Amino acid sequence: MVKERILIVDDDPRLIRLIREVLGAVGYEVLTSTSGESAIQTLALETPDLVLLDIMLPDMDGYQVARRAHEFSDIPIIMLTAKVTENDKLAGFNAGADDYITKPFSSKELLARVRAVLNRTEGVRSIPDRTIIDCGDLCIDLSRHRVSVGSQEVYLTATEYNLLHELAAHANQVLLHEQLLTAVWGSEYRNDVDYLRSYVHSLRKKLERDPANPEMITNIQGVGYMLVKPNEDKT
Repeated sequence: MVKERILIVDDDPRLIRLIREVLGAVGYEVLTSTSGESAIQTLALETPDLVLLDIMLPDMDGYQVARRAHEFSDIPIIMLTAKVTENDKLAGFNAGADDYITKPFSSKELLARVRAVLNRTEGVRSIPDRTIIDCGDLCIDLSRHRVSVGSQEVYLTATEYNLLHELAAHANQVLLHEQLLTAVWGSEYRNDVDYLRSYVHSLRKKLERDPANPEMITNIQGVGYMLVKPNEDKT
C-alpha cells in the first residue's frame, strides 16, 4: 500500500477535489492548501513527501513558494500550470521544480509523473554511504546528497542531482540523449530531448562559471552530453 503524503497547492476547489480523488484512489495520503503562505506552513509542520504546486496563487506565485520551501526542505515539487512556453518551464526548474505538468492533464499522466518523481527522490536517498565523486572543482557527496563547486555548496533539486550523478558516474564519456532520459526519468521519456535540454540549462546556470560557454557539461551536437573531468583523456 502506498503511504506517501502529497500536498496539493491550488486555489481551485474543483481541481483540488479531482486530484485528491485520483491520488486517494491509489493510496496516497493527501494534504491541501489554497494559498502560498498556508502551503509553506503545511510544508514546515507536516513534511509531506511531494508537492503539487500551482503557479497562479492568490498571495504569491508558485515560483516564490518553491524558493521559500527549499530554504528549509529538499522536498520534490511538481508544478501545475496552464503556462506552456519554454521560458515558463525554465523558470519553474530554476525555482526548484522537479517536474512540470501542463493543464489540462489526465489522471494517468498525473499518477505517472508523481510516481516517477517519488521514485527518483527515493533513489537519491538510497545511494551508498561515504561515496564521493570528484570532477575537478566539482564534488558530489553521495552520502550527504550535497554538491559543491570549489568551496561553494550548490543546491540542486532531486532531478537535477540525479542527472548530474548520471553524468559524473560516466565522466569523460558521451551519454546519448536517450541514455540520459531513460536513466534519469524512465523509458517513457526517452524521446523528450527538449526536456533534457531544460535541465542541462538549469544545471549549467548553477555549476558553470560562464553558463553561455560551458566547460563542465559539454554538448555533443545532436548526440548527447558529457561531463568533462579535467586532466584525463576523453573517451
